[in-house]
Amino acid sequence: MHLYLDMSDCVDIIVAMYIDIVPNRNSRPAVLLRQGWREGSRIRKRTIANLTDWPEEKIEALRRVLGDQPVMAVDDVIEFVENRPHGHVEAVLGTIKNIGLDVLIGSKRGRERDLVLAMIAEQLIHPSSKLGTTRLWHTTTLAEELGVADADEDDLYAAMDWLVQRQTRIEKKLAARHLSEGTQVLYDVTSSYYEGKTCPLALFGYSRDRKKGKPIIVYGVLSDPEGRPVTVDVYPGNTADPTTVADQVEKLRQRFGLEQVVLVGDRGMLTSIQIESIQNYPGLGWISSLRSKAIRKLVDTECLQLSLFDEKNLAEIHSPEFPGERLIACYNPLLAEERRRKRQDLLKVTQAELDKIVREVARRTKTPLGKAEIGKKVGKVLHHYKMGKHFELTIEDSTFHYTRREDSIRRESELDGIYVIRTSEPVERLSAEDAVRSYKRLTLVEQAFRCMKGIDLLVRPIRHRDAQRVRAHIFLCMLAYYVQWHMRKALAPLLFIDEELEHNRPKRDPVAPAKPSRSAKKKKTVRLTPDGLPIHSFDTLLEELGTRCRNKCRLKTDRSAPTFSKLTEPNPVQKQALKLLGLFPVKGSSS
Repeated sequence: MHLYLDMSDCVDIIVAMYIDIVPNRNSRPAVLLRQGWREGSRIRKRTIANLTDWPEEKIEALRRVLGDQPVMAVDDVIEFVENRPHGHVEAVLGTIKNIGLDVLIGSKRGRERDLVLAMIAEQLIHPSSKLGTTRLWHTTTLAEELGVADADEDDLYAAMDWLVQRQTRIEKKLAARHLSEGTQVLYDVTSSYYEGKTCPLALFGYSRDRKKGKPIIVYGVLSDPEGRPVTVDVYPGNTADPTTVADQVEKLRQRFGLEQVVLVGDRGMLTSIQIESIQNYPGLGWISSLRSKAIRKLVDTECLQLSLFDEKNLAEIHSPEFPGERLIACYNPLLAEERRRKRQDLLKVTQAELDKIVREVARRTKTPLGKAEIGKKVGKVLHHYKMGKHFELTIEDSTFHYTRREDSIRRESELDGIYVIRTSEPVERLSAEDAVRSYKRLTLVEQAFRCMKGIDLLVRPIRHRDAQRVRAHIFLCMLAYYVQWHMRKALAPLLFIDEELEHNRPKRDPVAPAKPSRSAKKKKTVRLTPDGLPIHSFDTLLEELGTRCRNKCRLKTDRSAPTFSKLTEPNPVQKQALKLLGLFPVKGSSS
């Protein structure tokens, strides 16, 4: 059909050419191509062609052309078959590749390596049981990205067995990356409760989770000075913390081949017995601290004079009890006040409970309480609040009295806020201030435990019955934290993290409580980046990344044609996160 337009009669500007549908009483509506223009204040129109016999799609196409719109709408051509969250998978797998963890686990790609990487990523995205993992990774693009969509829980167990056999080799590669001669290594131990009775590692011991009646499993993490985990060892629940030190010494010396290393551990770990053992290895040093009994002895023998803290909060002292060692005494007034307040609160509540027992003993005249029964009640209270050393007790049949040991309370309060760092390192290699700073870096391992146990990675509940599977599970969680450590460092501008901490740490007062930088305070107050983007926790940022989806599409006109994928365009937060991770610009997706 050809349209010839004669505009000689138009005396003003043409407004538009449009499709007009005119109702027709007993017939279908007429579809007319019309032209409209203005003559003064009046609107004129003229019919150019009758399109009533045209197919609807042809009319719609002409309408779009006249309206300066695409001839065909996307919805008319493409349908979305499914969409799955992809952004968090993209971020985690991209980080794994950037830091070379995939090659470190296995030099060549294979089924077991892909399954291990998928479990590490899923531990960051949706920590769950292995059966749950095989369900949950289908709700994202993770299974598709790593080609493990057909895997079941038995495949995951087999991959865990494969991983634990390679643990020694992987840890040696991590040590080669992050540990060197003369470096400091941080070591600490924690425990997690175990649900069940079948695992031989699950035994009763000191539970840091405060779960009464639950057996526990002990594990220790060795990290570099920045808190990156390098190795993890798993022990039966009744293992004492100090007994694990020998394994770390053997590992550093024999497996990693390091001759000059400084081991940093807390006072419950590096006891005097363990330090004596370490002294048998020339070149192996330590940084630890003294227990309160040892500090009291220093005060009683006047090796530590409290007047040292009148003008400064740090002083290096010497004692014949610790030959060849340096002792750095520190005083933190805020810590002293906190300990005094806590002691007073505990004394107050202990007295209230003991007063109840006094009244009960006095009230029981017909069936008086015996000495053993009274002792049991009193012992329960004193054990709960740990204040028994501050009370003098008189317990007989039908009789119970107590008094506070004010001298004991006074002597203990004298040491409030005081702690003593001990080290084998000479002053030429380590100043007194840096010795204190190094000891305080143990908080970086504690942060790893917090993330692994309760915040992000969820080591617990431990669902495995076999000891090797438990070791593999905890090693997987350590590797997941290794990935998270690198992601947190890269994403720091978008997170509630003090970006100036590492820069300020060597310069700030080693004893005084750490204060957040001005930029960190601003983050917490404004909750926006300088670019106006919202500040996140690591968890919420991962959720934000997860809203970037991969959409599977196909043509409506040919449903037998292959499907193709289209990624959601990243929003400003996602774009900035991907830039920080070194993953932007991103490639388009097609399959």
